[in-house]
Order: sequence, then C-alpha cells, then structure tokens
Amino acid sequence: MMSINKPKVVLPVLVLLFLSLITTASTPGTRVEAQSGAQSEHLTVYINGIQKAADGSLKLTADPVEWYEGAEADRIFAGREPEAAAEIGGAPDGYYIVNDSDTLSTYPVADNAAVTMQIFDHTGNIEDLDINWNESITLQQFTEEFAQTDVFDLSWTPYHVTIENGDITSIVQQYIP
Repeated sequence: MMSINKPKVVLPVLVLLFLSLITTASTPGTRVEAQSGAQSEHLTVYINGIQKAADGSLKLTADPVEWYEGAEADRIFAGREPEAAAEIGGAPDGYYIVNDSDTLSTYPVADNAAVTMQIFDHTGNIEDLDINWNESITLQQFTEEFAQTDVFDLSWTPYHVTIENGDITSIVQQYIP
C-alpha cells in the first residue's frame, strides 16, 4: 500500500482552490445580485403601445431590440455594416441598435413602476422641447404623454425596461441624438 505525504498533497490543493476563487471572483462581466427569489430581466425595447385594462392595470406592447454602446457598438456595427464602418470609423454617435425581428411582445406593468425620461413634451410647444436628464415622472403621466404625438412621439425612442417576476417595474427612456 502506498502512503501519501499529507503536506505535499494539501499545499497544491489549497493553491488550486485559492486560484479558482480569485479567477471566478474577478471574471469580467460576472455580476451576482442578491435577491430574495425575484427574477429580474433587463431589456431594451421600442414601445408600440400602452393599453389600460378594465381593472385599471396596464400592459405595454413593445418590440425588443439589442442595444450596444462604445467599443461593443463599433464591433457589432463593423460586423453588420463593414462598408459604412470603414467609411466613418465606428458606430454613429457611439451606439448601435439591432432589430432583426418585428415581433411584438406584451408585458404587464407594475402599478408602482418607476419612469425616467430624458426628453418629452412639457408644454405643447415644439420650441420648448428640451432635454431634461433623468426626470422622474409618474406612470400615469407617462401613459398620457405617450398618447400625445403631435409635438414629440415617444414611440420613436428606445426604452430600457426592468422586468421583475413578470412585471415591468422600471421604464427608462434612452436619449438618442
């Protein structure tokens, strides 16, 4: 029977364990959020419509898209539109939107969903239209503003939505130049 020298075996095992902990803890893009069983999803969408049900609940119909920024936008843009990328050097304005499907999805909206806007019609005059970064408005105000299309059509801008346990809990308008 062969005997194992414990110090020779334990040290390499500890080193490997330590290195595996360092490697997994520092992996780029890895992020774990503590949640109490809640499932959370983040999407970028173009909102097609907002419907109010008889019980007062809201449903949002949207077209999910892929949103890229910075170097990732440049890489995707160059892969999908190589001639344009060669001509202008990268994604215009530092972002790139991919929408390969016109399939619409419907999502229930939580009654207490937070809405954050960048630009919308405050006065009914196009001359007053201006960016107001990260302005919080109520869900009720958002549905009213979304229905108004004469000065600024809110369906033309993408939104980042957070879905928790099946309901949209956050709507953030993405400003695009």
